[in-house]
Amino acid sequence: MSMILSASVVRVRDGLPLSASTDYDQSTGMQECRKYFKMLSKKLSQLPDRCTLKTGQYNINFISSLGVSYMMLCTENYPSVLAFCFLDELQKEFITTYNMMKTNTAIRPYCFIEFDNFIQRTKQRYNNTRSLSTKMNLADMQTEIKLRPPYQISVSELGSANGFSHMSVGEYKGTGKISAAPHQRLEPVTLPGIVSFVLSLLCGALNLIRGFHAIESLLQNEGEDFSYVIAFFLGTAACLYQCYLFVYYTGWRNAKSFLTFGLICLCNMYLYELRNMWQLFFHVTVGAFSTLQIRLRQPQGKSPDYNV
Repeated sequence: MSMILSASVVRVRDGLPLSASTDYDQSTGMQECRKYFKMLSKKLSQLPDRCTLKTGQYNINFISSLGVSYMMLCTENYPSVLAFCFLDELQKEFITTYNMMKTNTAIRPYCFIEFDNFIQRTKQRYNNTRSLSTKMNLADMQTEIKLRPPYQISVSELGSANGFSHMSVGEYKGTGKISAAPHQRLEPVTLPGIVSFVLSLLCGALNLIRGFHAIESLLQNEGEDFSYVIAFFLGTAACLYQCYLFVYYTGWRNAKSFLTFGLICLCNMYLYELRNMWQLFFHVTVGAFSTLQIRLRQPQGKSPDYNV
């Protein structure tokens, strides 16, 4: 018998479950599918906005919009058009009921559990196709699925049910393909992070200006030390690289940030004769503050293991 078995609403950013149906079957097959739900919820931010995962007797379908994903589990023979119409109804009702501010600031799992009442009513309607009165919506959805079919996720892409293999995905253009993403997503930027970014740019600009002045002085006086020019430009490069590390994810990111901070300290030690104590204190403090913000802004890959 084809039917919808369960559904859930999940925040895309970190996989936090916002609401879910409370009628899970405890059979082995359903327990396995719950594990796939967990796996998918951790990677929603890297997946296309419309996907299907086929897991033998069951299919998991989901759509994502405005930072929220709507997921459902159904039997393998349940029509794909009905499945995505069901998800579309959940999406419209959820957006109407809850504003983005509430979903973005939610910190407790299942804080919108009362939405389960609507999920249950809608699920009952879609499990009884004779009671459906959405023929126009079905026709529109069928046309949309033909023009832009959902991306088919394979179980091998997810890895085993007990462990999740690494999978990087890029932008989805509606062609059914996913390409590798060059950078992993980082956590949202905070106000202290923005301040550190601006201050690092300021320090880099100050070093650059002093470097050009040192070049002018070197051209006018042959006895000037060229190593001061190198120290200023190295300081500029170090400050700009700190900005890069704050914005983008790279391998050994924390180690690179500490090495960059060390270079800033060495440059300022060498420029001790050209700067007063307050200038040295400012540059070193900004470097330390930027290093801390790079350390605090971690990748989003490791989402909390919510009981989805």
